[in-house]
Amino acid sequence: MPLKLTQGRATVLIRRESFEKSGIVRSAIDQRYNLTDQEFQAAEGLIAVGPLPTDDLLPDLIADLEGSGLAYYDDFFEMSGNWPEWLGIHVRGS
Repeated sequence: MPLKLTQGRATVLIRRESFEKSGIVRSAIDQRYNLTDQEFQAAEGLIAVGPLPTDDLLPDLIADLEGSGLAYYDDFFEMSGNWPEWLGIHVRGS
């Protein structure tokens, strides 16, 4: 089932295969960014981290992912949340 993204706040989408190969531990991300269970989801070949509590965390999360060997765009991508409330966005990996 595709993941539904939240309007108004940023979410980072990570290829599940890339995440698993990187050695990143979910609990470390949850703790560092103070995420709830609903703010870290996995389905359809993707991991969605977010919506982030604040957009101020986005540069740090991107830096952490890149520091773990992931490449922006090839392995992960950020969705800003800047779309109208009347638009629902669902995502899945290919």
